[in-house]
Amino acid sequence: MSMKATILILGLVWSFHAALGIRFVIDREECFSHKAEYEGDTLHVSFVVIKSDSQWHFNEDGVDLVIHGPAGEQIHDFREQISAKHDFVVQKKGVYRFCFTNKSPYHETIDFDVQLGHFAYYDQHAKDGEGCQIGFVSFGEHFTPLMEQISKLEEALYNIQFEQHWLEAQTDRQAIVNENMSKRAVHKALFESFALIGASVLQVYLLRRLFERKLGMSRV
Repeated sequence: MSMKATILILGLVWSFHAALGIRFVIDREECFSHKAEYEGDTLHVSFVVIKSDSQWHFNEDGVDLVIHGPAGEQIHDFREQISAKHDFVVQKKGVYRFCFTNKSPYHETIDFDVQLGHFAYYDQHAKDGEGCQIGFVSFGEHFTPLMEQISKLEEALYNIQFEQHWLEAQTDRQAIVNENMSKRAVHKALFESFALIGASVLQVYLLRRLFERKLGMSRV
């Protein structure tokens, strides 16, 4: 394999995608930006509301997410969602903004992931396929099957990585929900036990007072 082919394959592997995965706490509104260098790339977006700042509060209302394009146009919006995934093809290169809004009175922890898929091979193939000849066989024709297979493999690995991150966030959310529910169940059981003990003590006290009064009246 020639040095040019090796460089092209490495370029495909490294430039296939750029990722932004963060976990942050939102009070009212938070915005993030991600730059798309090429038209035709695919932007994958996912988010999960992990937890609230109060273990006694479990928010089912979710948060709002609005996606804006480079010119400020609205591309997509999610309203009152706990978790969501979305992907779209970049029509204009530039900076895309992702703005979250929390309408809950509590702080919410959100897991947010943006990944950009870009196939450098297609750009390079379009440039090299015009005039590059190696022994009467063009470079593009010689390596097209190999590069297509690598592209498919990269796309599959990319999708698995993105899906895995989203599932991990969902698992974290469910674990926190289960833990909070367990704590609430324990606290409720303790409260009911103390209430039952208090009612029993009060009942014994009232019965003793009643018998004492009856005993005093019988002596008279």
